[in-house]
Formats: sequence, structure tokens, C-alpha cells
Amino acid sequence: MIASVLVANRGEIACRIFRTCREAGIRTVAVHSDPDENALHARVADAAVRLPGAAPADTYLRGDLIVKAAVAAGADAVHPGYGFLSENAGFARAVRDAGLVWIGPPPEAIEAMASKTRAKELMGVAPLTGETGVTEADLPVLVKAAAGGGGRGMRVVRRLADLDAELTAARAEAASAFGDGEVFVEPYLENGRHVEVQILADTHGTVWALGTRDCSLQRRHQKVIEEAPAPGLAPGLTAELHDLAVRAARAVDYVGAGTVEFLVADGRAHFLEMNTRLQVEHPVTEAVFGIDLVALQLRIAEGHALENDPPRARGHAVEARLYAEDPAHGWAPQTGRLHRLAVPDGIRLDTGCSDGDEIGVHYDPMLAKAVAHAPTRAEAVRRLAGALERAAIHGPVTNRDLLVRSLRHEEFTSGRMDTGFYDRHLTALTEPAPDPLAPLAAALADASARAGRFGGWRNLPSQAQVKRYAVAGEEHEVRYHHTRTGLAAEGVRVVHADPGRVVLEADGVRRSYDVARYGDRVHVNATALTALPRFPDPTARHAPGSLLAPMPGTVVRVAEGLTEGATVEAGQPLLWLEAMKMEHRVTSPVTGKLTALPVALGRQVEVGTLLAVVEGNAP
Repeated sequence: MIASVLVANRGEIACRIFRTCREAGIRTVAVHSDPDENALHARVADAAVRLPGAAPADTYLRGDLIVKAAVAAGADAVHPGYGFLSENAGFARAVRDAGLVWIGPPPEAIEAMASKTRAKELMGVAPLTGETGVTEADLPVLVKAAAGGGGRGMRVVRRLADLDAELTAARAEAASAFGDGEVFVEPYLENGRHVEVQILADTHGTVWALGTRDCSLQRRHQKVIEEAPAPGLAPGLTAELHDLAVRAARAVDYVGAGTVEFLVADGRAHFLEMNTRLQVEHPVTEAVFGIDLVALQLRIAEGHALENDPPRARGHAVEARLYAEDPAHGWAPQTGRLHRLAVPDGIRLDTGCSDGDEIGVHYDPMLAKAVAHAPTRAEAVRRLAGALERAAIHGPVTNRDLLVRSLRHEEFTSGRMDTGFYDRHLTALTEPAPDPLAPLAAALADASARAGRFGGWRNLPSQAQVKRYAVAGEEHEVRYHHTRTGLAAEGVRVVHADPGRVVLEADGVRRSYDVARYGDRVHVNATALTALPRFPDPTARHAPGSLLAPMPGTVVRVAEGLTEGATVEAGQPLLWLEAMKMEHRVTSPVTGKLTALPVALGRQVEVGTLLAVVEGNAP
């Protein structure tokens, strides 16, 4: 029997595995980098071991240190979670060689399937032969990392002239994320659906195919919204997907939890890859089948047999990934303090964060996964959208509004979405639509707090009080008065106002606003505002054409031969930032002259750091 489990991972997945271990009476061990010393997963484990290393993200890739930590902490088993070393056969062998239980598939199965190129060959699907085998007739193509997943190291190429540059970028990103820079090229099927099958196999020859999942809503080839079962599949196609998934598992004598992924287009299934690990979206399968996949992984690792047939599926489940990122500005990751994260009751929230945690630059920006389960798809989608809309998410910019709008989009609610959803709809889905009364609610909450401390009403009539707020990049000015009976505003009846809650009535409709302020940042229900100073600093300006860092990160590449004084074209890449294990390209907004390039390779930058100045050519 397993008595103590070390999770070779961090964040949300580590916390999720620890939860099941605690319920089973199993002791838990966390590992952490220096920035993660006070992270939630390190705090909730029974024991935690520091992983030394100069680069914080690389510490979780040091299998030797993780095995040493497991032995030192007295663990008798290792669960890899997902990402990092979860699909590394060498790590699995090292765990076993140390006399520890490996909660995962055999190393041989990992080797057979972890490389996407080898997996395709095993399933009889041959990828293109890299950069040397691509012609104009093959376009568009997709460059993919051979190891790992999560959208890292993936690039769509639509012009042959762009292939070399995208291969270079994909190799660099894959090496950074997985320690393996191998990439390959395959045809890119436009507007297909990403459908996958969860499998579970024991050491006694039983393999379960647990329904289907649709993961078509993706940004940067990384899933954003997932659901089970995949809607609208013909029964014959579902059976075919199950058969192919079981065939893949049996082909490599698979043991444990895994996922077989397909692209479905024109009613046909195209094999993509097999992930030899637990997936981020596993909770929707758990909800529909009423099971705990981590608990079953533990039982399988202890040698227990599965039932001959899996449990019956019931209802529908939908999961949305909440990211600290700005979808309207190139999905730029965001950092800062997460003051509060809470969803309404009845929604499953898997997270590696707690109130007050700092969101840094070293790791993936996912804050949490929210999951709703209901008897029907329509009910589950509605429940999740409503819960996200009412959730308290105070801190960095997130993709919350995008998730709510995506779940309510007609193309999604009707089940007609595909992997091109955001290519078609992102602009409309990210149009600012703040509540017009949110700035007034923020001002009245602030005024009530100040009045409580200093008194607000004056005996003589006076001019209106004025406050300014920035909402979604636009400035809003609000006016209100202190009166004998309290706060008042023109055209709106102030029913109630205190520092945390404001009730307003406009056109006969009463609405309540929960208000929370953290410095200059104000959250009013789902609207985030920034309080502006009365007298703006006239020195806080940049020259026209200034390109500022959209996120904190490191300058990892500068365009070859680029120097101050050079002529650049609109859209031309100038430099690349790496943040949260992803590369972000900074391009020239106009055709003109590069008059300043104050950053160099390896420079660490913060949000708003001046990266370059491009003076546009006069018309």
C-alpha cells in the first residue's frame, strides 16, 4: 500500500492530487523552486522540499533532484502530474530504480507515445519530413514540438518564406518548456474539432475508454474551454474514436490514465497524439462518470484491477480555464497580486492559488479551472457562464469576460464550434462592455469610506465632487454630491452606499454593486477600474512611436542585424520576450525608422519598459 506520495509538479495539479491523497489517508510531499517557496502547493503538503537551481522553471525539470527529494522526505511513490517530467521515460525509470512506485505508465509506453512523430508512425500516420519536405502545395502546415504539449512550440505557417523562422522559434520554445527542442511539421487542418478520449488501463489487461471530450476552443493551440461528452458526434464516430483509443493503449501495453487526441473534420477522425499522463481537462470526465481519476491511478499503481466495464456516463460537464492574461492584447500574460479568487457554490474550482498570492513570470498563467456539471449541456453551459460572471476575481487582468462571452456565443451554445473559433470571433468577444454605472459605484464607495473618516457633508452648497477612472483603456469622469441625507448623483437614486457595497436605482431598476479597492485598482462586480489622480503627472509620457513591454519578461531574441537608425517595415519582428515559458514577438507598428533600441539580449524588463521607438514615415 502506498503511504506517502511526492508530486513532481506545482500549482493547481499538485494541489488537486494532494486533495485525493488526503482523502485516502496518504501523506503528501511537495517540491518547489525558490519563487514557489510560499506557493499553495508547498503550503498544503505534509512536507515540502526545495529544488535548488538558477532558473526557477528549470528546477522542476531536474529529475535527479526530485528523486533525491522523494527519498529524503520518506515518500514511497511519485506522481508526475502533467507537464514538466510527466512524459519523460528517463525520469520514470529513475523513480523505479530508486525503489519508488511510479504512478504512471511504463517507461516503454512513454517512449513509444511521448514523441509525437513516433506515436504517429505507431498508429500508421506519417507526418511530413520536417522543413525539407514542405512545399507550397502542403500549406498551411503546423510546426509542433515532438515532446510535451500545452500549445508550446506550436506554430501555424501559411507562407513558405516564414517556415525557417517559425521552426527556429518553435525549437527555442520547446527546448525552454520541455528540455527537448525536436519539432516536426504536419498538415494543418482548418476548422476541425479537437476531440479526445480518456483511457484508463490496469495491469490485468482491462482498458476503459471513458467517453469523449471536446477541446476545440483554443488560444495559441492551448485549450481554453473543454467539455464532456463532445457534442454532436455520430454514434458510429464515437465508437470509432473509442476503438482507436483502446487500440493505441493496447499497442504499447499501457497502464494508468492517458488521453488519445484526434482532430475531427468532415466526419472523419485524424489521430494527433497520445498523452501518457493525466490531462488538465480531466475533471469534466470525472464529473460525467462520477469517478476520481487520481484515486484510480493510485489503485492501479498498487496493483488493483478495474471493473470489467466503466461506470455509466451521466449528464454533461464544462470546464473553463481562468488565465491571468489579456486576450485583447495578444493574450499577454499578466502578473501581480491575486487579492481574491472565489466562485459561487456548486462550481468545482481547481486552483493552485490562494488570496494574496503573487502571480509571477516564471510559469504558465493559469490561475484556476472552473467546472460545472448538470443533466444537460445547455444547463451546464449556462451554470458555468453565470458562475464566472458572478465570481470575485480581484487582481491582474484575466480572461474571465472572454470565457463568459464564449460560453454564451451562439456558435458555442449550438455546438458548432471548431478550432478556428477565436480566429473568427476574438475581436468581437474582447470588445469592452463595462457596466456604465460601475465608475459611479466605485466613486460612491470611496466617498462613503472617506466620509466615515473625515465627514463629507458641508453646510453650504458646493460644486459636485469629481473622480476619474480608467476602464478598459477609456477614461470615465463621475460627479456626485454630499447632501444632508447622504450621497447623491444626477439621474440615479443612491439607495445605499458603504465602502464595500453600493445600491443604485436607474430608470426604475435597482442593482447592487460589490466594491473592493486595492490601492488604485478597484473591482466593481465583474468590472475592473483604475482610479486616476486628480492631476496627471505631465512627465509620465513617452515619445510617439514608443513600444512598451506588454508584460514582464526576458529579451531572448533581437532581430538579426537590427540597429538604431535602421528602416523597418510595418509588422516586422524587432525582438522577442519570453514570459511564462512562452515567446511573445514585438513587431513594428508602422513603416519607418528605428530611432531607439534601449534593450539588449538577456535584459529583464517590467511592464511598461521602453523596448524600442519607431518613427513612422510621413505621408
